[in-house]
Amino acid sequence: MLDKQRTIAGEFTLTGKGLHTGQEVSISFKPAPENHGYVFKRVDLEGEPTIEANAKYVVDTSRGTVLAKGECKVQTIEHVLSALYGMEVDNCLVELNSSEPPILDGSSKFFVEGIEKVGYQQQEAKREYFEVREKISYQDKSKGIEISIYPDDNYSISSMIDFNSKVLKNQFAQLNDLDEYKDNISMCRTFVFVRELEFLIQNNLVKGGDLDNAIVIMDQPMSQEELNRIADLFEHQRVEVKEGILSNLELYFDNECARHKLLDIIGDLALCGKFIKGRVVATRPGHGPNTELAKLLIKQIQKQMGKDSAPVYDPNQEPVLDINGVMKLLPHRPPFLLVDKIIDIQEDHIVGIKNVTMNEPFFVGHFPDEPVMPGVLMVEAMAQCGGILVLSQVDDPENYSTYFLTQNNIKFRKKVVPGDTLKFKLSFLSPIRRGVANMRGLAFVGDTIVAEGEFMAQIARNKVQE
Repeated sequence: MLDKQRTIAGEFTLTGKGLHTGQEVSISFKPAPENHGYVFKRVDLEGEPTIEANAKYVVDTSRGTVLAKGECKVQTIEHVLSALYGMEVDNCLVELNSSEPPILDGSSKFFVEGIEKVGYQQQEAKREYFEVREKISYQDKSKGIEISIYPDDNYSISSMIDFNSKVLKNQFAQLNDLDEYKDNISMCRTFVFVRELEFLIQNNLVKGGDLDNAIVIMDQPMSQEELNRIADLFEHQRVEVKEGILSNLELYFDNECARHKLLDIIGDLALCGKFIKGRVVATRPGHGPNTELAKLLIKQIQKQMGKDSAPVYDPNQEPVLDINGVMKLLPHRPPFLLVDKIIDIQEDHIVGIKNVTMNEPFFVGHFPDEPVMPGVLMVEAMAQCGGILVLSQVDDPENYSTYFLTQNNIKFRKKVVPGDTLKFKLSFLSPIRRGVANMRGLAFVGDTIVAEGEFMAQIARNKVQE
């Protein structure tokens, strides 16, 4: 997986019919600056309005993914997004002279070929990955739909489709890495059942559809006369009644339909705005469930990469409080002083550092052959940082101490060992009232949360020593 962002090295344009409008349309892919993401521009509208590829703008998923913001509306954009994401392009401006891109052959193949032809331009900005830390899931039990994402070090997808059809039986598709996208997924075409076509036509849809840009499946009895009439509506040569794949297309894979659903998943989940480290498992996916999961991902991203994001630690920067400053505020002393320095302190949060070395006395017994920092001491270290945060709210902190009343929702996610640098981030959950503070604590090693919990503490004036 890439460390740096990248855009395309040049621009390219493709033309063809829009699937639903039937109009001759064009789409242009252009390089974009760092942190730009995917943005669509409607060059046919006054002022050339733009819309970001973000799930919050989804307004319809019945026959493709549709985004709208003000007067700017784009539809059936999932294949475009799939190509950009599948080819690991971070930033791109996509210009359209209509509401939808050309359907071409019903896959993302030609978009991928255009990206390959112009090549890539590496950028200096770091690519920020969203690392899934716990299962995130969307379900519709009434329809047997579930699409979930699980923690993993890579991005992979499993997709299973079931249409209760004797022709299109259960199919399964797997993508183990985005490196497989071009050769195994990008050419897989959309599909439709013959029984759906007349409804689509009557509802002024698929004007640009034909038997050359979709896999058309017939799984129910139909007369030759009725089939001829549908062929005439599409201005396509007539074909004989037969069960199975109606068009003359040769399938790339036996499970091409499931692979196309996987292609759609990639495009729809791109609407979360981040490259993902996680394993997607989808049962009966569709644009609706896909985009609902993308919305859930956005919420988790905002939580995880916002207030829950790992603080930046620069050892070269002068700390706010060194060890001597820490000892002026905390009554703890070695071997129970578990904060080495404070690198940031604000009205609502604090960031502290603990360098874990093999010299820690608790490693003598925990454990002799595999030293692991006890979880209870990580909690204690977070509490000590929280104590400093509470004391920073009073004018004479040396005259006060904090006493912790409760600890809730404590979770340990990864072991901490000698050589690790722990970063503690404590934030107020609410203002201090009547001397009682509620805080949430996070402990990080690098960018990974290793422990977390919620704390309630009381601040009390020290007794005057006679």
